[in-house]
Amino acid sequence: MNAASLVAPLAGQSARHILMSVDAVGGVWRYAMDLAAGLSRVGYRFTFVGFGPEPSPAQSSEAERIGQLLWRDAPLDWTTDDETQLDRIPQLLSEIVESAGIDLVHLNLPSQAAGLTLDVPVLVVSHSCVVTWFAGVRGTPVPPDWEWQFRRNRDGMTAADAVIAPSQSHAQMLRQSYGEIEGLEVVLNGSNLEVEPVAKEHVVFAAGRWWDDGKNGALLDAAAAETNWPVVMAGTQNGPNGQHLALHNVEALGHVPHDELARRVAQAAILASPSRYEPFGLAPLEAARAGAALVLADIATYRELWDGAALFAAPDDAAGFAAAINRLADDDDLRADYAQRAKARSARYSIDAQVTAMQDVYDGLLQPAHERGA
Repeated sequence: MNAASLVAPLAGQSARHILMSVDAVGGVWRYAMDLAAGLSRVGYRFTFVGFGPEPSPAQSSEAERIGQLLWRDAPLDWTTDDETQLDRIPQLLSEIVESAGIDLVHLNLPSQAAGLTLDVPVLVVSHSCVVTWFAGVRGTPVPPDWEWQFRRNRDGMTAADAVIAPSQSHAQMLRQSYGEIEGLEVVLNGSNLEVEPVAKEHVVFAAGRWWDDGKNGALLDAAAAETNWPVVMAGTQNGPNGQHLALHNVEALGHVPHDELARRVAQAAILASPSRYEPFGLAPLEAARAGAALVLADIATYRELWDGAALFAAPDDAAGFAAAINRLADDDDLRADYAQRAKARSARYSIDAQVTAMQDVYDGLLQPAHERGA
């Protein structure tokens, strides 16, 4: 953390208390821990409230090093078919806000703000949602039995004082799916991953929750049959609702703890991400910081973030993906050039920059209402 680039609290000013929602099954956990750790250094303190499957002991320990971790009995919106199970969330949040002296609520699922009425500002972040997932992966609206997802997310964004997207591309998807959204801003995600330089191995690495069709793991598995280097895929193949992806042509690692993931990223010379739907994409950023060359799906988000710093292939073209990987694998100079380009580009997406931008949002929301209006 470059403290000189951030604004510390005034002398004698107490830390503002943030309630941040988390889950333990997706990228939201890494986002929340890294962002909160950075913001805690510049005058904020955190209580985390978790929903959905409970965290591992390692996750709990990490959260408790930054703030207080609470877990409540309610599902994540994308893991339930019963909307009524979400109805208890406003009361659960309200109780914590009142008992803990919360100054601002930061929710990492917009649906969690639906029906929420508080006397403190509420910010929601759309890391992804079922509605934009269907638009990006299936090219369709949500099925009729999930239309409540649209309504609940829309209600949550309307109720919030600010809505954050992690990229301009995802912000545009939100507008296309939900219409104009008041208070919508973009705060690019960041990474603080630091790895010791090691000799790169002739390996193609990929990480994701592969049961999710949006991650497009089947395409990379098919491409791996034609790549000159072995492909290693880290991440779960089984989803919370019975989803499963069988992998045949790669080394499948399953779930990998973050420390082990960092080690694998540091060793790999090439990172591949075939995602059809990616609101930001942490794996390419972490790999770029570690000095890997990138082969990415040619989707709007990746073009926005990595154009000129990666090779791209269509997310429905396994042979094209394999050809892009082989182009880098077979040419040491080209691979080194693209690794340098990616590392240089990754400097834009730092935790420092993310913390500074989010601090501006927090500070704006924490001003008295008449000053915010002015």
